[in-house]
Amino acid sequence: MGVTDVLETFGYLFYAVSPNKTTFEKVEDVPDYQLQVVPCFFVLVMLEILIKRVQKDPIRLNDGITSISQGLLSEITRIFLESWKLASYIYIYTNWRLVTLPWDSLWTWWIAFLTTDFVYYWAHRASHEINFLWATHQVHHSSEDYNLTTALRQSVLQSYFVWALYLPLALIVPPTAILVHLQFNLLYQFWIHTEVIGKLGPLEYILNTASHHRVHHGRNRYCIDKNYAAVLIIWDRIFGTFEAEEEKVVYGLTHPINSFEPFYIQACHFTHMWRMFWSTEGLLNKLSVIFKGPGWSPGKPRLGCIEDIPDVKAPVERYDPSLPSWCKIYAFCHCMLLVFLYVEMIEGQHVIPPLILYAGVIYEVLSFSILGLFLEARPHAAWLELLRCFAYIAVDFYFVPWSRLALLQPFYQIVVLGVIRGSFLLSGMIWLRHFIKSVRVQWHSKPQKID
Repeated sequence: MGVTDVLETFGYLFYAVSPNKTTFEKVEDVPDYQLQVVPCFFVLVMLEILIKRVQKDPIRLNDGITSISQGLLSEITRIFLESWKLASYIYIYTNWRLVTLPWDSLWTWWIAFLTTDFVYYWAHRASHEINFLWATHQVHHSSEDYNLTTALRQSVLQSYFVWALYLPLALIVPPTAILVHLQFNLLYQFWIHTEVIGKLGPLEYILNTASHHRVHHGRNRYCIDKNYAAVLIIWDRIFGTFEAEEEKVVYGLTHPINSFEPFYIQACHFTHMWRMFWSTEGLLNKLSVIFKGPGWSPGKPRLGCIEDIPDVKAPVERYDPSLPSWCKIYAFCHCMLLVFLYVEMIEGQHVIPPLILYAGVIYEVLSFSILGLFLEARPHAAWLELLRCFAYIAVDFYFVPWSRLALLQPFYQIVVLGVIRGSFLLSGMIWLRHFIKSVRVQWHSKPQKID
């Protein structure tokens, strides 16, 4: 890959693309741009970590690891569920489209760009104003930090819940065009999740920027339900949901969930809704729990009252369990190993036998859960980590022969697999030693029987 190719790939994150190069006749020809930019994610995250450290405001590894794990959980679902989204769109386009736009027309490209961004605004707004949609979207807002890793913190279910809002586009927009612009629309939102970038002058009037999106992620009262745009901030200006960045933004949910465990983060608002549904009297009120805003309760307006939201001012104390620095670095390294294994799994999903693929997915998912418990300093997390490290041996035995790793030249295969296997083996030995030491301490602390 040359310098031009690298710059072109980075351009995907800013919608800096050529319409001619991103226009396709057949669905199978559309690249997986999201997978292509994974190295760019890594480079920019590392750069931001360095900048924040120089600014003496270091990024918290525990929160960043949690965001990455949530992003990978969301991506893993694409292996099993993404195809039906595209199939439903193609079916409507094939049978009920109103017009046939030429696939290679510049007008078609721009129509797809504008309509995709317009629908995103309303899908995003609905995800804040309808409680069962908010139950999925709150995952993205659960971080109390705001950095590039926050962009990766995504719901497993949200894209499938709001997909129906995109289906009317199938009456006009060709499937290849929507597939391209859905990806770029999402990728654009990566770089706006940072405090490193300030205001961008006149661009602030047209484009969604880091400043605008900081407001969206705020739990200050002036930030609530503002700035829903993906690329063009004009939608918020038109529909009355725009708010400029004023006082220092406090990030996260209005009622922080205080957890790094991914399953809990994904499911917590659903459990809250479940309890509220059964404790609320009257059928209409029960339906309101589901379809009105997350701040609604009987006797309140549809979206609740702003006065019910805590009036926070920066700085605030964040959830940050005490954990030695080496443990956080350890968790980060294993998170990167899981990212690498995920990429290998995605690249080989069409050749890996289903049972092995499913086993790999289960291993990844459970690994993220265990790392979350580890970051919360749970007492049993070390034992689970011991089991996870040694369980990798089985995953490696069945998975590697089907992955791209098996195609590497012998020297590189030895190096890459040596690093991966050595990391898991060394980690397992560390936790085994810790386990043996703990057992000895417990044994010697037991009262001895006196004859």
